[in-house]
Amino acid sequence: MKPETCNRKPLLTMTLIALLLSACAAPTAAPTTEATGTMPPPSTAFPSPTMPPDRVRPAVVAGSWYPGDPGELTAVVDEMLTAVEPVDGEPIGLIVPHAGYAFSGPVAAAGFRQLEGVQYNVAVIIASDHQSPLSDPISVWAEGGFETPLGIVPVDVDLAQALVAADPRITFDPAAHEGEHPIEIELPFLQRVCPDCHIVPILMGDGGEETVQALVNALLEALPGRRAVVIASSDLSHYPRYEDALVVDGATLGAIETGEPARVRETIEALMGAGFPNLATCACGEGPILVTMRVAQGLGADTVTILRYANSGDVSGDHSQVVGYGAVMLWRYEPPDLMETQREELLALARTTLKVYLENKTIPPYETDDPALTRRSGAFVTLKEGSELRGCIGHTRADQPLYQVVQQTAVSAATGDSRFPPLTPEELAGVTVEISVLSPFRRVTDVEQVQVGSHGLMVFKDGRQGLLLPQVPVEQGWGRMQFLDNLCLKAGLPEDCWREGATLYAFTAVVFGGEQ
Repeated sequence: MKPETCNRKPLLTMTLIALLLSACAAPTAAPTTEATGTMPPPSTAFPSPTMPPDRVRPAVVAGSWYPGDPGELTAVVDEMLTAVEPVDGEPIGLIVPHAGYAFSGPVAAAGFRQLEGVQYNVAVIIASDHQSPLSDPISVWAEGGFETPLGIVPVDVDLAQALVAADPRITFDPAAHEGEHPIEIELPFLQRVCPDCHIVPILMGDGGEETVQALVNALLEALPGRRAVVIASSDLSHYPRYEDALVVDGATLGAIETGEPARVRETIEALMGAGFPNLATCACGEGPILVTMRVAQGLGADTVTILRYANSGDVSGDHSQVVGYGAVMLWRYEPPDLMETQREELLALARTTLKVYLENKTIPPYETDDPALTRRSGAFVTLKEGSELRGCIGHTRADQPLYQVVQQTAVSAATGDSRFPPLTPEELAGVTVEISVLSPFRRVTDVEQVQVGSHGLMVFKDGRQGLLLPQVPVEQGWGRMQFLDNLCLKAGLPEDCWREGATLYAFTAVVFGGEQ
């Protein structure tokens, strides 16, 4: 790992790179796969003696939108999945795109890879109708299954029928599903990461509030007690210029990131009225996205993580009209419960790593099967000489095992913090080590939410970024407003930058060490 700086829109930068930042002092000028996994063998079919043969929905875009040959399809999907570095979190909800694999496949893979290794019984996949006949207003495929070149994915009939029985607006209308691609195109990914999953395919004929709430109510009544993931199949902006897509999709994903469905509606409405040329929609599955957000929250999700963003121009090179793609995970975060022995182990590992690296420029090998130390986490290592800061560098994205992050950021703090000369072996004995294990970053929509002493903050504005750990305002004796002002100064921005146009994120940290 090495310090990286922000050179794109704030949201996109947060989602596409793992940031290394210096963040442990009052503002000064400063820089800022794991397991590739083994996919199961290709499936050929799911035996289901009760499956009515006329209720198997055949594949309609295999061979065009994605490979039609089972072997080729398996190889293509597995290559995209193994290229993804998973992050911490087990999805309750996912938002994934549904264009041809050449365009949106890697983004969809970023979402589906998060399902691997988690025991799910059913995936509820929700999409908007893209052609006539439209669902009136909600159609569940309630029997049989969906076919892909990898076999038939069976429907969870009990769950599907429960939804149909829950509300007269929810029906089984096979005709609505016949030519639609947004559900089918997700299934090969699901078959590779969750081969035993059943599905409940749902189409929405409109995304109005009554339709959304009807489906939310039915799902929240039927899903508790099941090992389920709810998946919204949706692309993002359609047909703006590349540069406009970055703005529009960044705003849409930023609204989703707040976890506030009402803000998503408001943001999309504002974007559609803002006059972006050729913008046909901000999200073709706005209704499914809103349903997924509300259902995931009703099932306990409290964290939204943007996994990846791209648009068609990144593949085609044509920037005149593009379609945007995003992968988003909604999940429940549980802070690490590090026992004293585990904290001592990490602190000892940091010191040993520093000693070896300062002597011979190598990071010593370390192995552990302790789940607390192998959990994917973001973390900072802070070095001090007495009460004076001597180096502080972190890795914010939870995409590597904690012990690896501690080793790498310890070395970076000692040798890569541009505010200080590299640490020497002779200095090490007088240096204290403090480790801060980070929570996920959550979008701040109201600064009154910021709690001094509990929250760290990150700010993005005008291509600049800054981060301060939760302990910093306490050590400096700052109140909330001073904390925000100094955060802006840390980013090299005016001290009141947070008042208008800045993007703020809050996080918490488990902090330990700092004693000789």
